[in-house]
Amino acid sequence: MKSISIKKKFFVSAMVLVGLGLGISSCKKVLDKQPETFLTTGQVYRDIYDADAAIIGVYGKFMGLAKQYIVLNELRADLMQVTDNADSYMREINQHTVTTGNPYADPTPFYAVINSCNDVLKNLKIMLADNKIKQGEYDQRYSDIGALRSWIYLQLGIHWGDQVRYVTSPLETLASAKDVANYPVVTFDQLLDSLVNFTSTLPYTRPYPMGATINTGLVTNVDGSNTRRFFIDKFALLGDLNLWKGNYNKAATYYRSIMEPVLNGYDVDNANGLYNIGGDQYYQQSRQAFASVADNRDLCVGYIRFKEADQGSLIDNNTQGWRSMFARGQDNLWMQQWLWVLPFNSNFAPENPFVNMFSNSGGSYLLKPSKEAMDKWNSQTQANGFPFDARGNFTYRTLNGQPVIVKYLYNYLDASSFVPTNPLQKPGQWFLNRVSNVHLHFAEAANRDGKRKLAAALLNQGISTTFDPTPGVTGRDVTNIMNTLSEPYPYNFDARNGETPRYRGDWHRNAGIRGCARVNPAAIVGDSTLSIESSLLNEGALELAYEGHRWSDLVRISIRRNDPAILANAVFNKLSKDGNPAAAATRTKLLDRKNWYLPFK
Repeated sequence: MKSISIKKKFFVSAMVLVGLGLGISSCKKVLDKQPETFLTTGQVYRDIYDADAAIIGVYGKFMGLAKQYIVLNELRADLMQVTDNADSYMREINQHTVTTGNPYADPTPFYAVINSCNDVLKNLKIMLADNKIKQGEYDQRYSDIGALRSWIYLQLGIHWGDQVRYVTSPLETLASAKDVANYPVVTFDQLLDSLVNFTSTLPYTRPYPMGATINTGLVTNVDGSNTRRFFIDKFALLGDLNLWKGNYNKAATYYRSIMEPVLNGYDVDNANGLYNIGGDQYYQQSRQAFASVADNRDLCVGYIRFKEADQGSLIDNNTQGWRSMFARGQDNLWMQQWLWVLPFNSNFAPENPFVNMFSNSGGSYLLKPSKEAMDKWNSQTQANGFPFDARGNFTYRTLNGQPVIVKYLYNYLDASSFVPTNPLQKPGQWFLNRVSNVHLHFAEAANRDGKRKLAAALLNQGISTTFDPTPGVTGRDVTNIMNTLSEPYPYNFDARNGETPRYRGDWHRNAGIRGCARVNPAAIVGDSTLSIESSLLNEGALELAYEGHRWSDLVRISIRRNDPAILANAVFNKLSKDGNPAAAATRTKLLDRKNWYLPFK
């Protein structure tokens, strides 16, 4: 298997970095090689092309975390279950009985990528000092790798809790990371402080620039994929770090930078004529628009027009509607939803792990949706009265009599028959972050910052409907309704849609997460802050299942409310519904927060 496609000079160097492990001096196998097989640091970091190669090399190594990331963030939670084909290690993760030697509980792969980040950060500083790269080039690349390192450390904190060693310089051996004498243990809260402090001072927080006049060399086309979404979104990361810390206004401010893309200083592009399509060349449109009912050229749940009462008219293909975001190519609609995606190409390493994990045709079918997950989707009611959430239909399917998670398989399976197009070719994508997650997290922050009605609007039916005292009435002056412009930034939204005078606010097509999914609004009961927060947590399950967010959402809300039963009950419901006799014992175990975390060994 080839290593990485060679399209530019830096891809040649990237192949060397990934293949030989340069910048990853901790790997014993690499250290055991003969000296003549190596290039010196001076030979590797010579110019801007080599700097770009180093960055691509880090991301290439980062892709090796995909399987462990999904297993830890989904199988530990309530939406994913093991099949009869799963090994003992996955079963341990599933019921929280991890033993020594479980590879999914090993933090070493995370530290291997961190060590690569540390090496690149160190050498970027040297290159800047030696005038091998310009200040602007340094700022962009240092910030990218620094942010990626912070994201990985956040994952370590989520899964290993108060046992993490915060290492910011290259190590000779990865075993050193577990040396308490040299690298003292920090608590999760201390780690968050360090990550917020470091990441908030990165010199460049925007995406890599692109376009005819600005080209970093990192934004390019490689083997049919544009690299615009390969790199971590720093606004989203800063939002998440501050959300974990309880800095809700700061979190919302960072998320709004994504939701209101024109603020980033790029040109507005209204090429396809839709009012809500706009923003810069990176984010395009991030406003969670309602369905395009005439042609279903959207990413929402929809039905053939005038046949909405017929379940058979559900839009269910790879080019229209909600399902298509996981299958379509990198067109404008895809760019409007996805913030961070890494593609797997059958011709290059690393191999796509998701076919083997999920597919029962050409894969090992190790993991499946839990009954709890299926019940969540089937407990929803659509606006047309159908008693199910169609997002569930697109997230898993019954194939050969078995429930199969298909979010990761649309590029592998035939769009109609759902059999492999070519069993030897296993293309796919690692979905890391998208706009819907940003909207849910913004709403979570806004809700805790006292903006409950706005949070409910973004969750349910959108801003225009929620802030309209008489929805559906026409011929009105809407100057003082359908907006939150009286609120300070980041909570000031204009969703006005009227004719006398004419308004088309930037947010007038916002439909909310549930509106886009065509399900009825979530009811708000009791304490509205807690009710909205619980609804947001549940909505994350319905919208983002198996994308790697579930465990972290459960942990964050449980910590915030000081209520471990939120997490414990979720896992209990999964295990009990799937007939696991350890369900009650696991619940009791997870009522103690220290048992949420994996052993650091």
